[in-house]
Amino acid sequence: MVPFELVDAVLEETGRTECRLWILPSRVGVYFVLALGLFGHVGAGLVWRKLTHGLSGLVVPVPSEKALRDLRRRIGVAPLKALFETLAVPLAQPSTPGVRYRRWRTVAFDGCGSLKVPDHERNRNWLGKLQSRLGPAGYPTMMLMALVETGTRGVLGAAFGPTQTSETAYAARLLHLLDRDMLLLAARGFDSHYFLEAVAATGSQFLPAAAPTDARPSSRY
Repeated sequence: MVPFELVDAVLEETGRTECRLWILPSRVGVYFVLALGLFGHVGAGLVWRKLTHGLSGLVVPVPSEKALRDLRRRIGVAPLKALFETLAVPLAQPSTPGVRYRRWRTVAFDGCGSLKVPDHERNRNWLGKLQSRLGPAGYPTMMLMALVETGTRGVLGAAFGPTQTSETAYAARLLHLLDRDMLLLAARGFDSHYFLEAVAATGSQFLPAAAPTDARPSSRY
């Protein structure tokens, strides 16, 4: 549960606190967007009903799809970005098992290049569409790269954008989150000299996987 005080703080910090009384205030908008992430397979109207289901017996507004869209546009991206950066921290306690090797907290990069987004003109202009022999794909596809705490799977940071950009380029945007207390467990795709040189500059330790010399080209390890 994200506390009201934290949501109000990021809204004030980013200048998104409403200047007059709205039926759908900015605080509600933040929780609505968080609920959209939890129920990504259904429309905004149904997400709103799920969000307010526990308030039966109270007078609850029933906004239109347009009102919910306008609510999202009014709060914008900045409060959600600030909220994520506040909450994206290591989750493990000193006694949590499986989160450390000796004195180092183990972390890893985890990427996904098959996330589909709505087929909107702005998404097409930003992300493009994958091309195949049968023509362009139905939906634009996005690359997501995250730095996670391996023992808890807690997300420490994330970067995303077009799939044409390499995984290591997105991972490089997250290197500032590494520190001397961390051991980076890296897959074989992250073993380039320049990338590991940048990792070493953070002061963290690293252990990349490497393919055996007789591995077939299709093998991942």
